[in-house]
Amino acid sequence: MSASPDNTFDLVAVGGGVGGLVAAVGAAQLGARVAIVERGKLGGDCLNYGCVPSKGMIRSARLAAEARRLAEFGIETGEVRVNFPRVMRRMKEAQAHIGEHDAPERFEAMGIEVVFGSGKFTDGRTFEVNGRKIRARRFLLATGSSPFVPEIPGLAEVPYLTNESVFDLTEQPRRMAVLGAGPIGLEMAQAFQQLGTEVEVLELMPKLLPRLDPEMAEVLRGALERSGLKLHFEVKVNRVEKAGEEIRIHSDTPEGPKTFTCDALLAAIGRKANVEGLGLEAAGVTYNPRGVETDDALRTSNPRIYAVGDLRGKFQFTHVAEYEAGVALRNMLFSEPFGLPLPFLKKKATYHAVPWAIYTSPEAAHVGMTEAEARGAMSGVQVLRFPMKEVDRAVLDGDTEGFCKVICDAKGRLLGADLVGHSAGEILHEYALAVRKRLHVREIIDTIHVYPTLAQVNRRTAGRYYAEKLFTPAFRRKMQRLFGLRGSLEVNDPKGIDQE
Repeated sequence: MSASPDNTFDLVAVGGGVGGLVAAVGAAQLGARVAIVERGKLGGDCLNYGCVPSKGMIRSARLAAEARRLAEFGIETGEVRVNFPRVMRRMKEAQAHIGEHDAPERFEAMGIEVVFGSGKFTDGRTFEVNGRKIRARRFLLATGSSPFVPEIPGLAEVPYLTNESVFDLTEQPRRMAVLGAGPIGLEMAQAFQQLGTEVEVLELMPKLLPRLDPEMAEVLRGALERSGLKLHFEVKVNRVEKAGEEIRIHSDTPEGPKTFTCDALLAAIGRKANVEGLGLEAAGVTYNPRGVETDDALRTSNPRIYAVGDLRGKFQFTHVAEYEAGVALRNMLFSEPFGLPLPFLKKKATYHAVPWAIYTSPEAAHVGMTEAEARGAMSGVQVLRFPMKEVDRAVLDGDTEGFCKVICDAKGRLLGADLVGHSAGEILHEYALAVRKRLHVREIIDTIHVYPTLAQVNRRTAGRYYAEKLFTPAFRRKMQRLFGLRGSLEVNDPKGIDQE
């Protein structure tokens, strides 16, 4: 039985997170008939359980931590007291304001049909939801990811939290244990700690954040521990139990068996792609435990169906889902004019300049290649460093933790950058553009930067590129002979550049 005209669309986005919404809006504005199918709330994990509520809570936590430092700046106040219910209420208010952009009425006003309900593919071109069979020229899978909860004996019997429930707390825990020292675990652990909760982080791996440059990870670890956050590594949790009002976590540690106790337990082990229940087998869509497989045009094994965002298991960042939605939209609607496949019209997703940040204090941010990746791929790699403690604005602000590290190829073209420091996520974007465009490091050096700003660290780090090449006794002797200069040769050489 063929679908009625009311059930036939140019594009159906399965998932109403940022990937599905961006593609749906773009398609509707270009004249397509579009529907969005969402089983929960529009806005996805980012708005409802991730980026938005966490950053709202982190803002309050940072202010509390800064308030305790006011005496350093000559400001005298009384004891800092945290009104936890008000912190959470303020976060919810900000979340609701941002969520106005994702209200169903906004999309319906654009001509987009919003369908709420769980659905699945019944064949390669039909998606059934609420008993309704929907067909489309193209489908976009954008169902995101969910918290991964490990199978630990006893865990299911205790009231553990995930990022989907922690923001509903109205009473502040006195003690909290966090399973996992990934970005979510660290951000939430430090936020609760800054608000006054005693927090311990239990991590199975021997080091902090394996995806972060090891040198930067050690700097961040030191800063977090100095701030009072308790980090435990190589902790294997064997069993969890509820004992009265407390939760006990029985574990093996490098020092031997140990039991950690807490009043609240946050599981922040990682994420899993939301592939269950979609009928992907019936649709002919290939997937694996990490997520749905696509080509570089974001097309799945079914040419009618594309996938973006966390569901692909590649880069689980909201900004990547937004980028991929734009790539997929072009390929879904405009790569086959008049039904003729024209490969040269396809756009490929590229990931050599994906930026990301971890919103701890200090923040950590990265784009492009790490030093290890660059050295493994080519010779002549140059590494430039500059400490935040030598950036005037950082000194004035009293936030001197961390440094900037930049990776260049043998010709001085930018390959990657890492930052640890206050507002690192904001500072990074200059390098994100430079890495994307494969600019030479001199483009950063020749760009005038406002003084005094934290972004001065970008120019100062880039300036290291010429330090060892030019500011050496041999080069000074050449300048003196060539131009008749009379200065001393006893000048300390700048440090901070490594060349392979």
